[in-house]
Amino acid sequence: MNTQKPVALAFAISLLSGIITLAVSPKDLPDGFTTLEIGDSAPDFSLPGTDGKQYSLKDFSGPDILVVYFTGTHCPTSHGAMGRVKQFVKDFEKESFTFIAINPNHSSGLRPDEFGYTDYDETFADSKRYAEDYEWTFPFLYDGEKQLTARSYGCLATPHVFIFDKERKLRYNGRFDDSRFPDPATVKHPDARNAMDALLAGNPVPVETTRPHGCSTKWKERSQHVVEEETQWQSIEATIEEIDAAGVAALAKNGTEKVRLINVWATWCVPCVEEFPDLTAIARKFSRREFELITISLDQPTQIGKAKAFLGKHRAIMSDKLRKSVQAEGRTSNNYLYTGSNIDELADALDPEWPGPVPYSVLINQSGKILYRKLGKIDPEVVRNEILDTLTRHYMNPVE
Repeated sequence: MNTQKPVALAFAISLLSGIITLAVSPKDLPDGFTTLEIGDSAPDFSLPGTDGKQYSLKDFSGPDILVVYFTGTHCPTSHGAMGRVKQFVKDFEKESFTFIAINPNHSSGLRPDEFGYTDYDETFADSKRYAEDYEWTFPFLYDGEKQLTARSYGCLATPHVFIFDKERKLRYNGRFDDSRFPDPATVKHPDARNAMDALLAGNPVPVETTRPHGCSTKWKERSQHVVEEETQWQSIEATIEEIDAAGVAALAKNGTEKVRLINVWATWCVPCVEEFPDLTAIARKFSRREFELITISLDQPTQIGKAKAFLGKHRAIMSDKLRKSVQAEGRTSNNYLYTGSNIDELADALDPEWPGPVPYSVLINQSGKILYRKLGKIDPEVVRNEILDTLTRHYMNPVE
């Protein structure tokens, strides 16, 4: 066992725009982090399962092979691998092996925008819901509270796989396979499966260690980083510009890579004020993705300062990613004040089905199709799920 040089301190994280290599130095890892070397014994643990049972290593002592699969509820790489993981378990169900999943993450270690690929939190309750919703047939244990198991196994990312033999000696440590996409055809190196096949045949594992790729383990110690990011977010100034019906029509037409949620509101409108935190929470959640919240105020033009102050208070602001895309379109803001005197022209430009009162919201896909429209306050859960269904909960294969 080596506590000084973690396996694969440099590992690749795949992003849509290419491959970024992230160097993980010891200072990025929490106290007690241990690297398991090939041949090391499986560390014991005592963890609650989402099925209501308490588990330790001895509960899995019978089968010849033990697969420990660290995964979380927020990670798009884990989401992409899920179908293959379930098939893996099914394919080997008649063999002498057992498969357990462990959630190593603590919710406080994630920023709001790191939940942009999921509708689950990294909590025990949501881990339970996650396993139930996706019909997992294997135990899902929760380590997020103390994260002692993740430290003792050396979990660098989700997913991260450890495969042990009959004596519970480590025989494979690394990625599940080499693809971040859900399509099995994108897999070129099914490393965990290869390790299983070799062990079942009594042969040496062909590749014993690989780089785990996906989302870094979200340690509780990272919560300070989250606080710092929040402080920075709170310091960003809100912007607002005037707009006419023609400008609104252009926004509604879309034609960008972004899904747009357009909300018509006013500071004098009580339900508008009440729903605004839901709108900005959605915008923050998806601020690292191809999404944009656009607000259109019906306040009087002389009240633009009041509207801007309200927007700033409720954090209707642009992330760096959104700001760059807005500027690339030749725009300066995602918040507007309608200057026209005729509301019918605004309705015709935005959505002819809008009956007139506010608040009114439309969710528009990349080609300008309205996916969701709502007179009155939105249903945040419905909107979030519609966005996730459109943008997907995983990284997209370029052929999708």
